[in-house]
Amino acid sequence: MGDSLEAAIVSFSSGLLFVSLIALSRKDVRDGFKAIFIAVKQVKLPPLTLAAGVLGASFVAMQTYVVPIAGVALFTVASLAGQTGISLWVDKLGLSGGAKSLITKRRVIAALITVIAVVVSAWDRFSMSDFSITAIGLALFAGSWVGVQRALNGRINSFSNKSFATSLLNFITGTSFLLFLLLLRSLFTDHSINNFTSAPWWMFLGGTVGVIYIALSAHIVQHLGVLEFTLFSVGGMLIGSLLIDLVFPTPGTVVSPYLIVGIALTYLGVVANGQSRLSRR
Repeated sequence: MGDSLEAAIVSFSSGLLFVSLIALSRKDVRDGFKAIFIAVKQVKLPPLTLAAGVLGASFVAMQTYVVPIAGVALFTVASLAGQTGISLWVDKLGLSGGAKSLITKRRVIAALITVIAVVVSAWDRFSMSDFSITAIGLALFAGSWVGVQRALNGRINSFSNKSFATSLLNFITGTSFLLFLLLLRSLFTDHSINNFTSAPWWMFLGGTVGVIYIALSAHIVQHLGVLEFTLFSVGGMLIGSLLIDLVFPTPGTVVSPYLIVGIALTYLGVVANGQSRLSRR
């Protein structure tokens, strides 16, 4: 499409349509959605928690600003550093609704190993000419929003007891926020709105994957914690990148040894964090 914000709206709105169809066909999901607002009314769930989807949408919006300045590789590393760092804090507070986890040396080491793994995996894609302290700081900040969003989704899920109900709330608030940003941009800039029908068909599948991802993450963080979920998701992301390069390579694609080393380091971080959990039992 040539426009990251509009691409995000396509993804979010298609995801909203998909999860809405699920809600219409399943009474338990609708009941779970109602239970969220009952919890807010009974002062069991802070109203601001409902804005978890806005954090995810804000991450996308920040990405549209930072990537052209810093590049994809630097943004990925900085945002994931923000995610892992904030994960330690939200787990300590028990923000996800699960058990609290102390900030131990092993957990800090696991987080650092994961950040190093992402740096290594993207090493051959860095361009220091794109380096910007401000852009990197914004990417770190945006990444921290994702960590908080995961924790808030876990807390919401503890009241809805239905992951698709939690996902529905996220896509309602996230899509609304992105449409608001698009409206502001069209009013205050000369940036025209593209024809959404020009989007390739496969872009509409991204929202479906997002629905499932948010539903799964909202459930998993209640049991594993945000840090461990982040470690596994980073590993999954890197393995996915490797599989895409192997199965659906673009012209000129070469499987990078840095990516393979990065994957190995990521799961070293998972093991380190796992040892931290075992040592507390």
